Amino acid sequence: YEFATDSCMDKILERYERYSYAEKVLISTESEIQGNWCHEYRKLKAKVETIQKCQKHLMGEDLESLNLKELQQLEQQLESSLKHIRSRKSQLMHESISELQKKERSLLEENKILQKELVEKQKAHTQQAQWEQTQPQTSSSSSSFMIREAPPATNISAGNQPAAAGERPEEAAVQPQARSGLPPWMVSHING
Repeated sequence: YEFATDSCMDKILERYERYSYAEKVLISTESEIQGNWCHEYRKLKAKVETIQKCQKHLMGEDLESLNLKELQQLEQQLESSLKHIRSRKSQLMHESISELQKKERSLLEENKILQKELVEKQKAHTQQAQWEQTQPQTSSSSSSFMIREAPPATNISAGNQPAAAGERPEEAAVQPQARSGLPPWMVSHING
């Protein structure tokens, strides 16, 4: 009953017409797009074939179909390509050389710094070794001085002992002094 009323029936018909028109437009655009795709596909296929043919020519293949003028153009194209390639190659080589020179300079500076540090460490080491050598010598020289002084003291006491029979007391004192290895003037000082 509601679909048969006047107001609803008009709306239903309008909707039907609208959707049927939109469907027709969609179908026509799809066919146009499909036709465009086919045309685009043919274009792209032709481009791919020409690019493949040019690539083969650049590689030196299928040259039989080319005439003299086309071969000369191909040769010029290859020569200009080689010039570009060589210029790019030389540019890259110059850049790498400059980078290596920078590295060399930085490594030389680092080497100089390390050499300075090494020289300073060697100086410090030699100074420490000299200091260590002087320390034991002073202590050993003082101990050797003490040892050298000790025998004359014993000789002095030996000199105070009674002389053997037939010896004079002065001769007994001279003999132990000669044994100690000290010069007479030092012994006389100790005895005095």
